[in-house]
Amino acid sequence: MTKQKKYAVWFVWATIWPASLVYLYLWLTPVFEGNRIEIAAFIILASIVALFPLQIGDHPVFFTQGIAFAVFLYYGLFIEIIVSQVAILALMAKMRLGRTNLHRLPINLFMFLLISVVSAGIYYFLGGTHGPSAVNDIGDAVPIVSYALSQIVFNLFSIKFVAKVLYNKEIKWLDKGFLWELLTSSLVLPIGFVLYMVYSEFGMSGIFFVGIPFVFISGMLMLYHNSNQVNTYLRETSIIGHELTGKLGVKEVLDIFVDRLSELLPVDYIYVYDVNENKRLELIRFFDRSGEIDFPNIQLSRGQSISGDTWQEGKSVFYKKKSEWSHLENQYTPDRAETVLSVPVERNGEIVGVITIYSTTKRAFVQFQFMILNILGNYLGVAIDNARHYEKTKAESERCALTGLYNYRYFEDHIVNIFKVNQRQENVEPISLVLLDIDHFKRVNDTYGHESGNEVLASLSERLQKVVGGHGTLARYGGEEFVLLLPGYNQREALEVAHSIRESIIQKPFISYEHIDHSIEPISISLTASIGVATYPDHCDEAFDLIRQADRAMYIGAKQRGRDRVASYNELIQTVQ
Repeated sequence: MTKQKKYAVWFVWATIWPASLVYLYLWLTPVFEGNRIEIAAFIILASIVALFPLQIGDHPVFFTQGIAFAVFLYYGLFIEIIVSQVAILALMAKMRLGRTNLHRLPINLFMFLLISVVSAGIYYFLGGTHGPSAVNDIGDAVPIVSYALSQIVFNLFSIKFVAKVLYNKEIKWLDKGFLWELLTSSLVLPIGFVLYMVYSEFGMSGIFFVGIPFVFISGMLMLYHNSNQVNTYLRETSIIGHELTGKLGVKEVLDIFVDRLSELLPVDYIYVYDVNENKRLELIRFFDRSGEIDFPNIQLSRGQSISGDTWQEGKSVFYKKKSEWSHLENQYTPDRAETVLSVPVERNGEIVGVITIYSTTKRAFVQFQFMILNILGNYLGVAIDNARHYEKTKAESERCALTGLYNYRYFEDHIVNIFKVNQRQENVEPISLVLLDIDHFKRVNDTYGHESGNEVLASLSERLQKVVGGHGTLARYGGEEFVLLLPGYNQREALEVAHSIRESIIQKPFISYEHIDHSIEPISISLTASIGVATYPDHCDEAFDLIRQADRAMYIGAKQRGRDRVASYNELIQTVQ
């Protein structure tokens, strides 16, 4: 919520709330004489019940409406307002609102005051009365049921209204908060009616007969809800763990982890650190719910900031408010952060990283969420280790061990994918392919040995990479054949690259140290290459046709015409014509 909205909330509350109470008191003239002890007992009971809320999303569900219902039927609107307002104060005290969230107090006080007045207006309009005679015959059920339903409906509507208008949140009517509010109201309001009936019959003792079980029911519902929440979190955690065990790279693992964690816990900032080769904590993933902070470049030493301290101490920490960790604050901690959870990521008994999450709200997390983060930290450690192993294995399967270039299996899959993506676009771009074959390479192996031939191939791949840079995909396609895919290059541009490759091969001999020549000195080996070029869509329609056309250009246009030259498939077409 913006500061302007917070100021507006306080202004509206200070202007309307006290004046409304004074006006209602003067208009309704409630009678306190002779009933003060009973009213005080209802207030105490409602305050105790308010200490057992269910936290559903961003708002608490509590059960004082049952007690307020009984008070309303017997004593009227003003006394019900007093009971409800004091119960809200008890709830806010239980939640320990920090300064940044103190605006929630006037919102709730004003919201429940409005609900009480509107529901009472419906009750009075339908002929409802108060005291022991509020329930005399079957006709009294209409205003009583209408009052109870209006309490439920207006409460739900006001919660959604506040979420939309003040917090700019997307609202869903049928969410968990709605269902729990409906469920608890369906249970609590009938008990409140029973409380009214017993109190009407037995007086003060009725408050204890029904009130004490009411407190126990509130406590049990809270425990049940908390237990259900823990089970839900554990199920979600298990699902995340399964997601992280797939065949994923490190980036994919981190993306999934941060996305799921930001959905699971009420976090505002997430920092995921990795212990790098320099034995420093390096930030490898960052999340800012507000979107105000860009990905920061952070490296921490042991003991530096909260994450560095977690690394040094080797144990998880849970700070409920800023005053508990202010001694660790530095330029790397978010300015508005309050609650912090920080856990080490371990693998094989060694800390390999740290996860630190922040909330701008005090006491934003509870103990079982701290436990959940520890479990997720263990999952992440294993997942990153598996992802790195997977990436290494995948790279080895895609690369030529001798040259370090992509192999033909990878290249053929890659060219098919490039064509699919290109053909889905509205404007199809050209795709060119350069295929080269070393001339008379067998002579190199026969004259100087296969070790020398391998040296030449490795050196040639280095030259090709320097020429190509990052503009295409280079692969070793066969024994002495190399292929270069150039998406977005037309025929003229591809021919320029091909001529640059030819020049890089002939301008400088290759040096061999592992030759079988009688000399022990390194020898120079001069090479040439035949190169073919083809372009889509000028020369073909499909991916493998592009390879075939470049192959034809190389053999017919270059090798059969004397080698050491660049030939385009376009030349073959023109020759035939």
